[in-house]
Amino acid sequence: MSADISGWRKPVRTITESNDQTGADVTDDVEAVATNHDTDERSSTIDSAAAREHPEVAETVAKIKSLRKTIDNIDGAVIHLLAERFKATSQVGVLKAEAGFAPADYKREDYQIERLQRIAKDAGLDPNIAEMYREFVVTEAKKRHKRIADAGGDPGVLDVFA
Repeated sequence: MSADISGWRKPVRTITESNDQTGADVTDDVEAVATNHDTDERSSTIDSAAAREHPEVAETVAKIKSLRKTIDNIDGAVIHLLAERFKATSQVGVLKAEAGFAPADYKREDYQIERLQRIAKDAGLDPNIAEMYREFVVTEAKKRHKRIADAGGDPGVLDVFA
């Protein structure tokens, strides 16, 4: 169900609340629809105060906020998983450097393309997104492997946070 919100737009203003979990300020902005004329992309900013004045919008705003919390949790998990992945690929890079292997392994890359596209299809995800992910992680892993090899097998050249 979609609500007609064309008549409820208000002038843009900002409401700042304290976030209990982090102590940081959280900002809810008034709904404003803008168009980026360079890309023809529309943008909306959601305001809980304006939404309270329109029950049909308030329900949608509450659902969006809940989904955004879920998205934020998933993003955090993805970042942590990427960190773990790059720790493992750094170890591969050390082993390759010690053995004198090249950073690239095209047979492995071909396998990864097929495997990730199959996983994407099984998960209902566009395989192109899986390919973009694969391209990112493989390119970054090869860069890291080269830096490890150039540093004589020292993975300390990669991340100060690891």
